[in-house]
Amino acid sequence: MTDRPDNIKIRFTLEEDAPLLKRWLSDPQILRWFPMCDEREIDDAVRIWVSYSKIQACLTALWDGVPCGMANLYIQSFKKLSHTCLLSIIVDERFRGKGVGKALLEELAILAKEKFHIEILHLEVYEGNPARRLYERMGFIYYGIHKRFIKERGEYLSKVFMQKELP
Repeated sequence: MTDRPDNIKIRFTLEEDAPLLKRWLSDPQILRWFPMCDEREIDDAVRIWVSYSKIQACLTALWDGVPCGMANLYIQSFKKLSHTCLLSIIVDERFRGKGVGKALLEELAILAKEKFHIEILHLEVYEGNPARRLYERMGFIYYGIHKRFIKERGEYLSKVFMQKELP
């Protein structure tokens, strides 16, 4: 375990956490940073995310027992790619800036290394997403950009690629 405030606990995600993830992704302020745009797409994303709970590749953060964030490893099924893994993370707006994201990323890195033998974690974040500062503090480095990746309400956003080698 890593050092973290006593009121933050991390557990494996349960299928019963799916409605909470859907609620977070349905918030327009959060959804802005994800590629989904309607309920059908959100439902599909939640189904895929939570499906990784079957192999214990998802974590849920609790703040004094209240679920406040989730993180997921999208484990590769192809052997040639099994050393690397895309991750996703979401933290309830009310709990940001309190160490929840840091705790989730630390525990996710431990899980990735110890259980799945991942060597490189990578993530994709839209340009302008304030979470990028957290990723940089956690040791993720920029390695590329997909310009004009997404178009929402007439505005283009680029997707930034970041990665972290696990020791």
